[in-house]
Amino acid sequence: MKVLMVLTSHDKLGDTGKKTGFWLEEFVAPYYVFKDAGINVVLASPLGGQPPLDPVSDEPDAQTTDTERFRHDSAAQQALANTLRLDTIDSSKYDAVFYPGGHGPLWDLAEDKSSIALIENLFASGKPVAAVCHAPGVLRHAKKPDGTPLVAGKRVTGFTNSEEQAVGLTDVVPFLVEDELKQLGAHFEHTDNWGVYTLTDGHLVTGQNPASSAAAAEELLKLLHL
Repeated sequence: MKVLMVLTSHDKLGDTGKKTGFWLEEFVAPYYVFKDAGINVVLASPLGGQPPLDPVSDEPDAQTTDTERFRHDSAAQQALANTLRLDTIDSSKYDAVFYPGGHGPLWDLAEDKSSIALIENLFASGKPVAAVCHAPGVLRHAKKPDGTPLVAGKRVTGFTNSEEQAVGLTDVVPFLVEDELKQLGAHFEHTDNWGVYTLTDGHLVTGQNPASSAAAAEELLKLLHL
């Protein structure tokens, strides 16, 4: 089994002058769920190489047992520093794809043609597509084989408007994940802010926030019958 994890290459938080990128927990928690299940995990990003880490996700209060494990895992750090360029990826060689969030994906992966094609190809092949927190926003331009929005009619979750408001970035992000998915015809559901919540509809898996990362990865494993 081979799972592709796609991370952002975008590091600017709008016009704030602050940095963003991928959220550490949303990468490491699923990464270890997959690795511990014996899956071959391959990492990719639009620009390849080291993807930018959201510095807020590296602060002491955002740490978990998985982030601590990562700090002592030289092989995982090496893999992260050498992500493949997304436009070199052959989707047919992967059994599933998982998108960690962080605010970065809203700027690059949501608009990236290679990412959109990857999602569409895997989805059309009946392979699991998973995204957590802000990453469900990368589905905004993806279509089903019939040309309708991929998320239309699907039960999905993601970073909520109230969670975005809580972190003070409602007016900074290029779009709100909850509003965008609803506008595309998805049935958006959620739990309380920061609670663990995932949804699986067919072979589409979504998670609400950082705390939902491992649970979303576990749901993907179920679809792979592992």
